[in-house]
Amino acid sequence: MAAATQAPTAGGAVGAAPAPPRHDGGVPARTLKAFKPSAATYAVLLVVSAIFFVPFVLMVSIALASDQTSAQNAFTIVPTEFRWSNFSDVFTTTGLPVGRFVLNSVVIATLSAVGQVLSSSLVGYAFARLRAPGKGVMFMVVLATMMIPAQITMIPQFLLFKELGWVNTYLPLIVPSFFSNAFNVFLVRQFVSRLPSELDEAAQVDGLGYFGIYRRIILPMMWPILTAIAIFTLTFAWGDFMGPLIYLNSEEMMPLALGLQYMTSTSNALQLPPWNLVMVGSIFLTLPMIAIYYLGQKYLYEMNLQGGSAGVK
Repeated sequence: MAAATQAPTAGGAVGAAPAPPRHDGGVPARTLKAFKPSAATYAVLLVVSAIFFVPFVLMVSIALASDQTSAQNAFTIVPTEFRWSNFSDVFTTTGLPVGRFVLNSVVIATLSAVGQVLSSSLVGYAFARLRAPGKGVMFMVVLATMMIPAQITMIPQFLLFKELGWVNTYLPLIVPSFFSNAFNVFLVRQFVSRLPSELDEAAQVDGLGYFGIYRRIILPMMWPILTAIAIFTLTFAWGDFMGPLIYLNSEEMMPLALGLQYMTSTSNALQLPPWNLVMVGSIFLTLPMIAIYYLGQKYLYEMNLQGGSAGVK
């Protein structure tokens, strides 16, 4: 009986497994191995996390301290007192409109985020999809503005807003957000550039113009990057101290970040500020940003790892 024969494979050996795909001049492609953390990795992460968590624990400990402990500066890292009434006393006993401070911060941060999302999406889409002479040079000029320190433009901006009569209003803190910034434009432009151009071509066949393509095709796909931009803007505007310090003079218009500093400077002579109530205000300043990041972290990861394909899934 004749022995069964096998046809030679591409590598020349009879019955051999096919060779792995080759790239880069015949070199076999490397496969990425999943990182397997060890117990030492978790231990290091736990120690580093605990170190970074100490200031937050100390802030909570001070916020729960009594007035006597606050006057004596006898604070401890681990809470030993639990005076929960401080969270209501900060609105009634400080003599300052803390509730108004919180509302002002919400208004400024929300409108700033809306302005950044709208303007960044429009400008980034234009740089990614529209064709115009000198577009590349203009984009490089926009990116070059990121190298200009904010301190250089601080005085010219103040003089401009003063001539417009915007000092002691919210306009200098909100209106610039509706003109975007270079970093957000760059993010949106890179995101949109990765979206398939065939989507635009199909929409043009259906009779849509550039704005129609932006509104009905591109904008729904940009939610990951726009959510990330909203988180960045909310974080900055919520904790912004320098801008309100420069443009706002009225106590009723101060946001929470500036109001807390004002709270520490209005105590009587030779009297310590009410640090327990100041820390309560600091908790109000911190927790919303933690919640926003927790709810939007998947969009941040999607923006960084998946790029433009995130909106096509």
